Amino acid sequence: MPKSDKKNKEEEIKQEPTKTIENEKNEDEAINADAKYFEMENKYFRVLADLENTRKRLQKEKQETVTFAIENTISEFLNIFDNFENALKFAKTSSKEVENWAKGFEMILTQFRDILHSHGIVAFHSKGNIFDPHFHEAMEIIETNDYPDGSIIEELAKGYKSANRTIRAARVKVARNITEKKEEKTEKTPKEDIAQENKS
Repeated sequence: MPKSDKKNKEEEIKQEPTKTIENEKNEDEAINADAKYFEMENKYFRVLADLENTRKRLQKEKQETVTFAIENTISEFLNIFDNFENALKFAKTSSKEVENWAKGFEMILTQFRDILHSHGIVAFHSKGNIFDPHFHEAMEIIETNDYPDGSIIEELAKGYKSANRTIRAARVKVARNITEKKEEKTEKTPKEDIAQENKS
């Protein structure tokens, strides 16, 4: 074998382990790069999901704030609305001229009711129902056995609610049943008998 061939083979043998080490090193780097890529991709998608959730939450909070503001503003007009309704009840028993004026005011009340309905606010009926502190405000308690205990016997002012909450609790009179107090019979001890005799 010529010397040059022998030298070439020795060089090849020396280069093979070097190439193998470099290949392994390159493969490790590629695996690490892939792992980092997937890790970054996962982080990216998590950040996107967090941003989307935050956007939805902020949008919901904004809508709730707007709804709450509208409901609070409308609740300030409910007493005026009640006064209009009460005035119209009396106007119907008045003269013809007053009745004509009342028709105009009735149209205004109808428009106001339409505005309430467009915002999801409705009046609720209370008379005959059982008192519920979430929907009713007790203005007076009437002791009577003519109605079930805790039932509403008169509605002084209508209650209003939306889908989410009570805008204004109904102002009501509530029945409380009268219970007869039983006289307590107590037996006197001998000491009490003696004390009473000494007093007389």
